Amino acid sequence: MTPTASFPAATRQDVLRDRLLATVDLLKQRRAADIAEGFIDDYVALHWMEWRGGSLKLTTTGENVCRHLTALLNRSDKRSTR
Repeated sequence: MTPTASFPAATRQDVLRDRLLATVDLLKQRRAADIAEGFIDDYVALHWMEWRGGSLKLTTTGENVCRHLTALLNRSDKRSTR
């Protein structure tokens, strides 16, 4: 078995999930122009973000994904400090 066969390539959704917290941070800093090209359209297509009044906002689904990612990061941090 080749090394790549044991680790399948990341899907686009995996990449978007991995970058979501950083993307949200850019939005909070009003730096949407720094978000990688195509990411916004993909987040909207996944219903993680939506356009509201000319501003890009997290949907309820997007907020839930962020909470889940934050919980995973916090769990990982607690394990590394033990």
